Amino acid sequence: MDTVMDTFPARLARNGPVVLDGGLSTELERLGADLRDALWSARVLMEDPDQVRAAHLAYYEAGAEVAITASYQASFEGFAVRGIDEAGAADLMRRSVDLAREAQKQHGGGYVAASIGPYGAVLGNGAEYTGDYPLGSRELGVFHGRRLEVLDAAGADVLAVETIPSIVEASALVRLLDGCRTPAWVSFTCRDGSVLRDGTPFTEAVSIATSSDRVLAVGVNCTAPHHVGPLIEAAGSVSAKPVVVYPNRGAVWDSGRKAWRGPIAAEDLAGLAPAWRAAGARMIGGCCGTGPEDIAAIADAVGAAA
Repeated sequence: MDTVMDTFPARLARNGPVVLDGGLSTELERLGADLRDALWSARVLMEDPDQVRAAHLAYYEAGAEVAITASYQASFEGFAVRGIDEAGAADLMRRSVDLAREAQKQHGGGYVAASIGPYGAVLGNGAEYTGDYPLGSRELGVFHGRRLEVLDAAGADVLAVETIPSIVEASALVRLLDGCRTPAWVSFTCRDGSVLRDGTPFTEAVSIATSSDRVLAVGVNCTAPHHVGPLIEAAGSVSAKPVVVYPNRGAVWDSGRKAWRGPIAAEDLAGLAPAWRAAGARMIGGCCGTGPEDIAAIADAVGAAA
């Protein structure tokens, strides 16, 4: 990697794919973390930050250029249930960026993406995979605005607005991103190769996301691998902005058991990655169920960064 790092937008503008990390929760569990909790990886952020740092480092060392922070499920509301006040919650969100930055410096290069997960993740009932929310656009704007303000100022290279299942939530987030200083990518979770989890056409979601000048890239994550190819093509049909893809392994989230169930997709992500790259994906990684070994294989398959 470069001794003097480009800004993330400059890196993205250069030729060559950007390799993202894999499932943070997957690696944390491998390291021994107990994620059977409404706060999920944010619990580890509270209780064992060294594990979070170690997970990020494992991905950097596997070949990832970007580490996505443990703030996916972090919220003022979620931390308040644990008796943590607003100042303490904001400190934890900032700490998520600091831990990734510490791992990046230990590795000697890379970028930090501050995760902005969906409202559904905070509910802990699987709503991030349906988009069925009790809140409207205004309320979602209030929810996201509070933590976006903290993470926008936390020093990340880019904001990872990820696993968005709902067009209403996407619209609220894009309005907020227009007021942010940090550039962002927006990635949606889709039920198939053409629609979001809430049934909205993916092309409509891409158009809304890319209407913001702060959005550098758009795409999909936590979506079954066999849907990714058609979604890359759909994104390219309505926007010239870079496409980001980091699928899961094709299992289904069981909100009752708080675990993935069903057969894990047999597709070899590294085997599919060159086709995704050829179709137009500029940023490629993995989500739930993927680990450093997958990212190492993806990095080898798509070639070293240019």
